[in-house]
Amino acid sequence: MKVFLRYEDNDDESTHKTLKITLPKSWTSGPTSRLLEQFVESYNGGKEGKLNTLDVDGLHLAIRRAGDDDADPTGVLRDLPSDGIVAEIIPDREDVYICHGPSRTSGEIRSELRAELDRKKEAEGQMSRCVHFGCNQRFPRGGPFPPCKYHSGPPVFHETVKFWSCCPGRRAYDWEGFQSLPTCQSGTCTDVRDDASAGQKQFLGGCDIREKMNGPKLRSIDDFNASAAAGGSVGAPVLERLRGVLEELGIENELYDQVLDGIKRDVVETNFDSSTTGHNDGRVVDEAAKILGSKLKNAMKAIAVEQLRIK
Repeated sequence: MKVFLRYEDNDDESTHKTLKITLPKSWTSGPTSRLLEQFVESYNGGKEGKLNTLDVDGLHLAIRRAGDDDADPTGVLRDLPSDGIVAEIIPDREDVYICHGPSRTSGEIRSELRAELDRKKEAEGQMSRCVHFGCNQRFPRGGPFPPCKYHSGPPVFHETVKFWSCCPGRRAYDWEGFQSLPTCQSGTCTDVRDDASAGQKQFLGGCDIREKMNGPKLRSIDDFNASAAAGGSVGAPVLERLRGVLEELGIENELYDQVLDGIKRDVVETNFDSSTTGHNDGRVVDEAAKILGSKLKNAMKAIAVEQLRIK
């Protein structure tokens, strides 16, 4: 195993140094602190050390990794614990950076990360998110409320096309293009939905568009037969088609049937007399279809909102 130890944490380039080390097997199973000690010994014994003597107690090791965003293509430095095992946390031929600041153990780094997550969680709990379509800015609860650019209507996701229902002439075919579509409204952020938007869908699909343009769809023979078999249920043919579609997406029929039967059972126990009403009663099937549809909608909505969220 080989590593490249680099000291560049100084504006004076004449004090920079790179040391290539082939590690003996006994070192790869030892702590990273040994690498730091070896570098400092070599550095202070050379010409660089005469200009800039290093103190091992005031240094730590780090490796460069991708950051949380694309702002810095070179990535960010992640500190290595002084008690970390070399072979477990440093890849072969990795660039390892010597940085100023005392080393920390694995436990100390974990404690700091937990504390940082707790601080972020507490801060987020005191923030609100704008409810205007396409905004998603965060601001302190109760204000001040920042300026807002947004859309007056929800987004539309139809096959590969993505656009805002209020701006149908501007369309995109990927998420990056969709998120860069210009807004059509300006105002002030708010965390309260008005009466007009309180019951409005958070996003629209192809079914919403077809309903608006063409009205109700004619039923096929298969749909008619499925409905008749369930006592005239409107939801029965929908559930049957959904079963086939989900199977194509990798969701087993057995799992689907188990979930649907559980919903039907709850419907019967909650709304009907189980001694006189069966699971295939049309009223039960229709209510189960509504409940399942609501659950699937909430799951898809959560995914869509997360994708649209501005990090």
